[in-house]
Parts: sequence; C-alpha cells; structure tokens
Amino acid sequence: MMPPRLRKLILTTHIATSVGWLGAVLAYLALDVTAAFGTDVAAVRGAYTGMDVLVRFAIVPLAGASLVVGLVNALGTPWGLLRHYWVLVKLVLTVAATVVLLVESRTVRSLTETALDDADPRLLPATLPHSIGGATVLVIATVLSVYKPRGLTGYGWRRTRPTASAS
Repeated sequence: MMPPRLRKLILTTHIATSVGWLGAVLAYLALDVTAAFGTDVAAVRGAYTGMDVLVRFAIVPLAGASLVVGLVNALGTPWGLLRHYWVLVKLVLTVAATVVLLVESRTVRSLTETALDDADPRLLPATLPHSIGGATVLVIATVLSVYKPRGLTGYGWRRTRPTASAS
C-alpha cells in the first residue's frame, strides 16, 4: 500500500485528470452540436477544427492519464483493482471509452480535413452519438466514484475471508 501522502497525491491527480476529461468531452459536445445543427458555414468549419484540437490535445491525453493514474490508484490502495464491483465497472467503462475515443479520433481528424476543404461542412456527419455516449459513460464513472456501491467480487470475497476468520 502507498503511504498516505503519496496516496493523496495519486488520488488528486486521478480526480483532476478524470474531471478534466469530462470537461473536455462536454466542450467537445458543445462544438459537436454546433457542427450538427449550425447554419453558418464558418461556425461549422470552426467547430470541426475545435473538435480536432480538443480530441488531440485534451481528450486523448486526459483519457490516457486518467486510465493510468486510476490503475495506479486502485493497485496502491485497499480498494484494489478487482476486489469491488464498482472499481471493476469503472475500469471496464474507462477502457471501453478510451478505445472508442481512439477509434473515433481518426474519424474526427478526417472530418476536420474535409471541413477545411472547399466543400460545405454543414453536409458532414456529426459525431453526436459518440460525444453523448462518452459524456454519459464518464458521468456514470463519476457517480460510481462518489457513491461506491457495495459488493465484493468473488476475488474480493476470497481476499477478505482469511482476514475475517483470523479475527
């Protein structure tokens, strides 16, 4: 287990990267709504450019940092990585969101390049389902972090059993 000061530093870093990721996704969602429903060509073109910048320089780095720091946090604290269902669900959600994000980032880059051409960017498809889904997944992970629903995994029960019988 980590010493208390290091544990607090890791936890603070995890919270900051996770909240930053959520905030960047919400900013992306605002731009995505502009790209999907905007009527001004320049605004839609700018929205696609902003989406690309957010994905490349904020969302992807924050997602990676949140995943790595979250793993370190789970492995270095009594919560563990596989002991509690809420931690396991958060891990699955985070990994799935990161994989979808990495795949979708190529689509965003392609749409941005097309939007910067002479073509009308208002005719391009929006990525709203992905941005709404990503924001929803991150809110669910946040709720799990705050409420920490009870429930040990099978592994968690086996890990606590010797401790319970010894006392």
